This record gives sequence, structure tokens and C-alpha cells, in this order.
Amino acid sequence: MRRGVTDASVFLVLVIVLLLAGAVFVVLNVLRSDPIEEALSGEEVINILFVFEGTDKKPLGSYVLMFSPMNNRAAAISIPGNVGMILKTTNRVDRIDSVYQNGSETYCEEIESLLGLSIRYTVVFEAERLSRIVDVIEGVELFIPVRIEQFGDEPVLFSPGNTVLDGDKALQYIGFTFPEEDENAALLRRESFFLGLLESLGQKKDMFTNSSLARYFYPQLKSNMNSLTRRRLFDALALLDIDRIGIQTVAGTYREVSGQNLFMPYYDGTVIKDVARQAQRSLSQKTSGTLVERVFTVEILNGTATTGLASRTAELVRGFRYDVIATNNADRNDYEETEIIDRTGLDEVAKAFADIIRCKNLRFESKIEEDPAATEWRQEQGRGSEIKADFTLIIGKDFNGRVVTGN
Repeated sequence: MRRGVTDASVFLVLVIVLLLAGAVFVVLNVLRSDPIEEALSGEEVINILFVFEGTDKKPLGSYVLMFSPMNNRAAAISIPGNVGMILKTTNRVDRIDSVYQNGSETYCEEIESLLGLSIRYTVVFEAERLSRIVDVIEGVELFIPVRIEQFGDEPVLFSPGNTVLDGDKALQYIGFTFPEEDENAALLRRESFFLGLLESLGQKKDMFTNSSLARYFYPQLKSNMNSLTRRRLFDALALLDIDRIGIQTVAGTYREVSGQNLFMPYYDGTVIKDVARQAQRSLSQKTSGTLVERVFTVEILNGTATTGLASRTAELVRGFRYDVIATNNADRNDYEETEIIDRTGLDEVAKAFADIIRCKNLRFESKIEEDPAATEWRQEQGRGSEIKADFTLIIGKDFNGRVVTGN
């Protein structure tokens, strides 16, 4: 009799151990398949693709948000739908949003290829659901710089100044096409809405501690994240200072390809990849304060006989979020080597700027010279009474329009 009781006890203990082991296995696999806690507590930059989907099921706007949980900073890159590239899906040149009909996963893979980034998470705001989200958070506040009006079958009217858009107005604001508006203005309009939506979601974060609202809100997001990941990620994004997020976009030029007017990225996409890489590096820095958000100024001087090189280089430099305040000819047009004059005194900042064009010829110069004789000399040379730029880039013959060669 005792032997039977002992055997039953041993069997019960074995069952309990197996159940515990199974529970531990399930928990470990859940954590392994959704490592959001590890990502949010680490130094890795998290890349998230946000897409605003129109009523025609095509992207109205696509934005890659690069978020650093380590210091609660972020940067973003806007991806115009008419960007042309060799698509991996079809192995031919086409606009990047042409694959969106195959699903956001395929679209995300093409954007990863364009930027040279790995994008872990995607969030798609479908038109009807976006309207509901905006109404739940009681609108999105935006500053509209100029009056927008269009009359016809679907009249559009937005007054200038600060305004709060409800769900229907939000869809109209990002969805309409204005005949006299150029594409850059339309991109800026949608970018401002994207940032405004992120800010409004952050401000209303406490609303979603209410379980009934959370159960309504998070299913409105079409995403590759589960509900726990979505909640944790949006809680973290709520801490961002939206005013410090700079949105960069793809720099390029229009070209006719197979009957389509495509926006082709400069230098086969290497420029936008460098922009993304530099943004990631900046976000990974542990520097505190506002230094990493500061926009540095640049003066570009053409030291060659190639006409217009300074202006074309300025467009390249602006793509990396530098403020080009002047372009001009150098004091002569026979510079053999490209040179950068640094007036910031910040070695890492100067190296980051020099890396854009792979220039190793870098020297430091005091930004403000108080000596009256030096001021008089600059005026005689036509250089102005005060040098204001953080960097002066003097282009030499070793610059091929993209990078310095022969280093």
C-alpha cells in the first residue's frame, strides 16, 4: 500500500516538474520571438517604418523613424513613393511604391534596400482606421503656414495658423492633391502631419492606460508587432521631443524611365545610404545636451574651373542636414586637393562632416577673430567682416562631385 502511494507521489512530482518546464519553455520562446524589452534597454537604434495608406490602398507617405531608447532621441527619413530604383521583387527599374500592392512586408524590404538599414517594425495607418485614431486622441494639432483652398466636387479649405484636425480633416489634409502645389510642398505637408500625429499620441499616452481604450486603439494599427510590443514601443516613443526630430528625404533628380517620370536617387542611392548611416551613428552617440541636434553651417567654395560645382555640392551637403549658408568661387581655381576648414573645435563633429565626401584634408581655424587687422584683411579680400560658417569646404580637383578620390 505504501509503495503505491509513493509511486503516485513521484508521478505527481514529475507532472508538476514537466508543467513548470513547459511554462518556462513557453516564456523563453515568447521573449526570444519578441525581444522588445531587450531592444528598449539596449544601445541599439530601433528602425520603424510608418506608412499612411490612402483610400486607394497606396502609400500617401512613408517614414522610417530611427529611435534610440538609450537617449530618447530620433531622426526620420521620408520616402517619396515615386523614388525609382531596381526593385529586388521584379528585377527592373520602377517606382518604389509599385510593390506595395504585394503587401507592406515586400515594400519594407525595398525600403531596407534603398536605405541600407534593417527595419524591425512596421506600422500602417489605413485610411479609415487613421480617421478613428485621430478622433480617439481628440485631434492632431498642426501649424498650417498658408491658406489652402480648392473648390469643386470635393472642396478643400484649411486656414493658416494653429489648428486641430479631426479624423475626417486629417485624411483630407494628407490625401488631397492641390493643382498649384509642387511635390516638395506636398511632402512637407504630410511630414508635418506625421510629426504632429506622433506628438499627439505622446501627449495622450495616459488615455491608453484605460484598458477599454487600449483594446480599441491598438487593433487600429496594422503592424507586424503583437499587442504587448506595440504598447511598449508607443510608450517609449511618447517620451520623444518631437521638435528635435529632423526629417530628411531622398535627394535626387527626375529621369524618364520606361515612360515614367521617376525620382532617381543621386549616385545610385549611395547618398541616401550615407545619410541613413550618419543619422544612425549620431543617434548612437552618448553625447548629452543639444549638440547632437544642432544643425551646423557650411560655406562651399569652388576651387576648380568646373562651373556650378559649388551649387551642386551644396545640394549634396544639404541632404545630410547641414545648412549651406553660402556658395562661391574660391580665391583661385587650381586647388589640387579638397580642403575642409573646421571652426567648431569638435573633432568628432568635424570628422563626421569630412566623412560625407571622404575628405582627409582637415584643419582647424578659430571661428571669430577679434584682431582688427585681421578683420580689415578679410574685408579687403571680400570675405566679409566675420566668418560665420562652422565649416568651409574648398573644392579641389580631386573631388569627383561625390567624394574625394586618391586618398
